[in-house]
Amino acid sequence: MREVLVAALVLALAVGSMAAMEPARAVEPAATIVLVAYDSETGNTEALGRALAEGVASVEGVESVLRRISAVTDEEILRADGILVGTPVIWGSLSAGAKGFLDRVGRVLDEEIHGEGRTAGAFCTGGAPAAGKELARLAILAAFLNMRFTVIGGLELDGFGSLGAGATTGPSDPGLSTAELETARRSGERFARITAQIRRSPGA
Repeated sequence: MREVLVAALVLALAVGSMAAMEPARAVEPAATIVLVAYDSETGNTEALGRALAEGVASVEGVESVLRRISAVTDEEILRADGILVGTPVIWGSLSAGAKGFLDRVGRVLDEEIHGEGRTAGAFCTGGAPAAGKELARLAILAAFLNMRFTVIGGLELDGFGSLGAGATTGPSDPGLSTAELETARRSGERFARITAQIRRSPGA
């Protein structure tokens, strides 16, 4: 009996030593998730959102989730490390759908200390060069700031910052130009890159 116990002990020590010699497997970090949510009446804001989502997805380790505002689930809001909200300009402000979505984000994240540790941004389309695009984006950003999100601005092709991607889509300038789409893609890439950096930071 004693010999059996000794043999079992030796075997256990040998197995333990072999396990200790195995190299530790690297744990793959979870992807950073950016939700691009848009309200769109004519398809222009949707097209701008798609360009932003392309820029987001171009960053390694970042997953882009593109959704019409009405299709976003509470679970997608909770999982998002960053949220980009897009709206058409309605009488110099954001749409009712975009406002309702921001209210829902606040309710869903209420028990999660709102947007603490998350990032946010805005994008919009309007029918004229001014048309209230700045006011619409500021309204979105103000809501996110009150929810304790970290706001990330957009990036113009000439290198200057902005309130977020935007496009003029009225009768005199229909659709989105190549420059507007490229600006959106670059803004999406920047948003994703900074969001990933914040997510990886200690205490995030």
